Amino acid sequence: MERFIKTGEGWRIGWYPYAEKYQGLIGTDDWAIELSKAEFAEFTRLLTQLTQTMQQMKAELMEAEKISCEAETDLLWLEVEGYPHNYSLRIIVQSDRRCEGNWAAGVAPHLLNGINTIDFS
Repeated sequence: MERFIKTGEGWRIGWYPYAEKYQGLIGTDDWAIELSKAEFAEFTRLLTQLTQTMQQMKAELMEAEKISCEAETDLLWLEVEGYPHNYSLRIIVQSDRRCEGNWAAGVAPHLLNGINTIDFS
């Protein structure tokens, strides 16, 4: 398998399973964070969970209401904030190094779609 890099407006992801420590990459045009396989898996799981939560909240909130939801593991902390149809995403890596990043409103669903195109086998 070769290196996989995918980009979209306001996001980019990468995957290289043969890297020694950090197989994944997430970021934007302005920054990037390398993630271990476990961190990348957790990022994908938490992003999926938060994206689904925001979709479910569409029926519960009035159109002008904003919401903030967060999810955390020992490895990562993620937060989505905004309207259920247009929200920002923030990450803090909590493992052997400390780093954080954020994506503009509207990017998270596209980022997740990009991740879902990766063959992790």
